[in-house]
Order: sequence, then structure tokens, then C-alpha cells
Amino acid sequence: MRHELSLPDAAATEALGAALARALPARALVFLEGDLGAGKTTLVRGLLRALGHAGPVKSPTYTLLESYDTGGRRVYHFDLYRVAEPEELEFLGARECLGDEALVLVEWARRAGDWLGSPHLSVHLEMAGAGRRAVLESGSAELLRAVVHEFETLREDPRLSH
Repeated sequence: MRHELSLPDAAATEALGAALARALPARALVFLEGDLGAGKTTLVRGLLRALGHAGPVKSPTYTLLESYDTGGRRVYHFDLYRVAEPEELEFLGARECLGDEALVLVEWARRAGDWLGSPHLSVHLEMAGAGRRAVLESGSAELLRAVVHEFETLREDPRLSH
């Protein structure tokens, strides 16, 4: 299943992140796709803020992995842009992360080949005029409906996103 959302500004992108925090189960694999500058880190910032993280949120472009323990949930944020071979994921400890009761967010997941398996949700971000467009895909209609519902609720009352 697939659903498209308009994200006219950074606040809307952060609201989508907050909606993911509210709708995703404690253990989930999410692929974040989009060109450099498409808003993937902004989306992750919104998700982490909704879980109560008050510190900085940086892209793991150079570190390849950032981990967070917040709001009673563990979140792993991978950026595989610099990964040349899927086998490198073993050295990053990805297998252990995937085995944890954690939310695993993966940028540039296609660089992992089939190593990661299928995600619960894929979020593709792309430029759309001055804003962004998000294309959400999931094999679970229930999960997709929950994310869209949470996003619409947050957009109606932005105070709920944090």
C-alpha cells in the first residue's frame, strides 16, 4: 500500500516524524529514502523530539550509526550512504541492532542489498517546489492508516507534535 503526503515546510516534515513515533510499534524497521537534502534528518529529528529527546540530532553520514535511548524506546539511525558492500553492516553491529527491541531507521537502505530484509515502512522524501513530498509504502494497511491519521492530527494541532 502507498500514500502520498505534502510537506510544505520543515514543521510538516517534523510532524511526519512525530506521527511515526506515535504510530510505529516499539520494534520496527523503517527505510528513509531521498536525495541529499531531502529532509531525512529533519524527519528523524521530529520523531526523536516526539519521544522526548532534547539533545542534538545529527545525520550519521560520517559515523554511519547514531543510537538514542529516549522515551523508554531505543532508536538506531543508520546512514548507509558510505557503505560500499552489504557485508560492512556486520562490522557496524547492524545484526544486533535489528535483533533489539528497537526502532531502526535506515537511510540509503538500497546499499544494503537484501541484507536488511523488508521494512515495516518506507518513507521516500523528494523536493516539491519550496517544500517536500513524502511517499509512504507499507505492506500493512493498518500501519499506513495509523501514520496518516497521526500526521493529520498533528497538522491540525501542531502542539501535539512534541
